[in-house]
Amino acid sequence: MKLFHLSDLHIGLRLYDRDLRQDQEHILGRIVKAAAEQRPDAVIIAGDIYDKAIPSAEAVSLFDSFISSLTETLPGAEIMMISGNHDSAPRVNVYRSILSRQHIHMIGLPPQNPGEHIEKVTLSDEYGEVDFWLLPFVKPSMVRKAVGAEEETTLSYDEAVRRLLARDVPDPQRRNVLVSHQFYLPSGTDPDTLERADSEIKTAGNIDSISAEVLEPYDYAALGHIHKPMTVGKNRFRYCGTPLAYSVSEAGQQKGIIMAELGEKGTEVKLTVLLFEPLHNVREIAGTIEEILPQACDDYVRAVLRGRPGADAFDIQDRLRCAFPNLLEIRREWQGMTGTVYAGSSPAPDTDPFTICCQMLGDLDDKEEALLREVVNAVKEGEE
Repeated sequence: MKLFHLSDLHIGLRLYDRDLRQDQEHILGRIVKAAAEQRPDAVIIAGDIYDKAIPSAEAVSLFDSFISSLTETLPGAEIMMISGNHDSAPRVNVYRSILSRQHIHMIGLPPQNPGEHIEKVTLSDEYGEVDFWLLPFVKPSMVRKAVGAEEETTLSYDEAVRRLLARDVPDPQRRNVLVSHQFYLPSGTDPDTLERADSEIKTAGNIDSISAEVLEPYDYAALGHIHKPMTVGKNRFRYCGTPLAYSVSEAGQQKGIIMAELGEKGTEVKLTVLLFEPLHNVREIAGTIEEILPQACDDYVRAVLRGRPGADAFDIQDRLRCAFPNLLEIRREWQGMTGTVYAGSSPAPDTDPFTICCQMLGDLDDKEEALLREVVNAVKEGEE
């Protein structure tokens, strides 16, 4: 059985106030073309369909066009998707039962009551049946009733997901695929050592991290949430990453989707990364103005100017904007001093809110830091 695994489309996202609609339309078109060539039996979107909980009309239209193209290209395939932390779970969940009859499974909400279970879709091939477990993004507060934790004062992300998965134990004699949008880490890994993209929402203190031990019962884990393509301990537990670079911190990363081929139970899953050339790359170009200008291009560029400003410094911004029509920002580095001039109307946040608050408040003890983390995370949850 052949699967396409993609995630974190973030349709509607703006890069330093740059509209990425054409870039996203281009890359989604590449995915449809690849589907026509490879003919997968299922297409999985592991969360963060949109960049905002209330997407724009243009974003919804683009996603509608993408799904319509996929269904026309693959009339016999199942399309399965879950909500991520950027999505509105109730909105994704609308028409869930009706769409499933059209081989489209949009699962926005995890089990919230004792009688509810993780959505399961079963497909068959020459080796038997494959169970797909579709688990949308989980906040502990969403599943307290379902996991019997109403009376508990605290419920961690790890414990919430662990208890949910324990309620729906996969049949070890069948092939099982988990689709999930969470921050999974191999047991014993320090979350702070993992390289994260600036375009990701990170919780203060990494309270949303979950031990990858819970993935063991599954033959393949199609994961979303981390924007850099990576494995989680074992090769069959994979983050496919974003199909496009959504921050300068992702410059140079090869972006695409994963094609997973499941054979007979007990055999290794064959994984192929399908790479796509974007309409515009995201780049950081550093050097003196004389070194930077000859590299003129229409990519999304952060220019890092080095060396003391000369007499012609007054028109450097104009010269850079002329050479790089999609200039994101200009940074200056001179004798240990740094400064930033943003080419767009709003800068990208380089520092997380928790760090900014710590710097403003000064020395905090452990109790005060813990309280501050709770406040920052509560505000972030309210914005998602």
